Parts: sequence; C-alpha cells; structure tokens
Amino acid sequence: MRAVITVIGTDKIGIIAGVSTILAEAGVNILDITQTTMQELFTMIMLVDISKAVVSFEHLSGRLSAKGDEMGLKIKIQHEDIFKSMHEI
Repeated sequence: MRAVITVIGTDKIGIIAGVSTILAEAGVNILDITQTTMQELFTMIMLVDISKAVVSFEHLSGRLSAKGDEMGLKIKIQHEDIFKSMHEI
C-alpha cells in the first residue's frame, strides 16, 4: 500500500530530516522523493510504502501535520489512489 506526502511552506533547514525521521519511526519506506525551492517557497512530494507501518494511517497523518505546524509548513498524506483521483486531468 502506498501513499503520497506533500509538503509546502517557507524553506528552512531540517524539513526533509524532520519528515523522514517521522517516517522511519513509523516503519514507512520512502520510495521516491522530489523537492524544489522556488525563491523562498519549498515544495516536496514523497511516494511512500505504508504497508509495513507500525502505526495507523491516522496516527501518521497526525504526526506529520503536527510537525508541519511546528515548522510552519503544510504537510499532508493521502492514500495513492485518492491522490491520483484528485489530480486527474
């Protein structure tokens, strides 16, 4: 089972480390990652494997959201199929 994580906000040191630490603690594997900074705006999309997660999807979502609040970012996780259906042209 896979999910997509999006991160948007002002660029600062430690964003990738903060998100990846939460994922590692939850037993989530990062399959692919892309990130860019446009002027001061940081954007990142991660494709992750949640099939071996040791926490519920809701708990993981809450931890990521809390990290986003702490860092002044918007962090969301969605199941891959929901993400795809929301972003079809």
